[in-house]
Amino acid sequence: MAVVVQDGVEPFGLGAICEVWAEPYHADDGNPVFEFVVCAPRPGRVRGASGFDLYVDHGLEALEGADLVCVAPKRDFTTPSPAVASALRSAHEAGATIFAHCTGAFALGEAGLLDGRRCTTHWRHADELARLYPEALLDPDVLYVQDGRVLTGAGSAAGIDAALHLLRITFGGRVAAATARRMVVTPHRDGGQAQFIRAAVPECDGDTLAPVLAWIPEHLDDDLSVEALARRAMVSARTFARRFREETGTTPHAWVTHQRVLAAEQLLEETSLGIDQVAARVGFSNAAALRHHFTRARRVSPQRYRQTFSCAEDPMAQAAG
Repeated sequence: MAVVVQDGVEPFGLGAICEVWAEPYHADDGNPVFEFVVCAPRPGRVRGASGFDLYVDHGLEALEGADLVCVAPKRDFTTPSPAVASALRSAHEAGATIFAHCTGAFALGEAGLLDGRRCTTHWRHADELARLYPEALLDPDVLYVQDGRVLTGAGSAAGIDAALHLLRITFGGRVAAATARRMVVTPHRDGGQAQFIRAAVPECDGDTLAPVLAWIPEHLDDDLSVEALARRAMVSARTFARRFREETGTTPHAWVTHQRVLAAEQLLEETSLGIDQVAARVGFSNAAALRHHFTRARRVSPQRYRQTFSCAEDPMAQAAG
């Protein structure tokens, strides 16, 4: 994989990419290892945005043959680079997946890769992206968007969420969860979650719903309707729904469904339970409901997901468990 950096590169954005894709092998994680190359329009010194610079050995020819091309954000993001735009177009035409973090989306816009595609960027710069690239189908409210082989993420931590999403759909939930655990971040935030919420990680006290959020994943086969959850939180259903969106950036139904898909994903990878059994354990009414929600979230059926990512070694023993 290749990472494009330019003058004004933001260190957090580049660092987030490195944390996911540039790690050496860890026996405890069993993580995949990638050929990781940082490149620039001109090899040599690249001016940084925070008081220190980089020295980069490789030019844009490093994009040739790359399976994944990441574009790190930069401070002066409205200054286009024709060389970068051309290299990104060529890489995409050659079959590479293109991932832009935060203001890196502007480079994709300049390359024409956002025309007719859903995309996002940091909410603060969304209006400027829409003005410069009106053919882009911009959604300024979400954490990340994948449209075909183009993935765009919002600012800062959302770039990590987008990278973990890409890791998950390529190598499975087990690998993505191990990477998140190493990085000490939440394993997975859904891309459709709002960028701006009152408390992205609420404290577990009486003024938040964090205790209920912690309880839900352990009781996915219970009644998790808004009414039932509101009773547990000891508030009205209306108050619960309002506070839930404030604290999570999404609705109770969407959040619960997401947790059920995550749990199903783990069971499909690690056990040989039948689809009906998996559906029952994670709280879906039947196998058809599981297939519907899983396919919608993962763009692949539960059966195909299992074929790709299963790590169950003893089917009979797993089924008995």
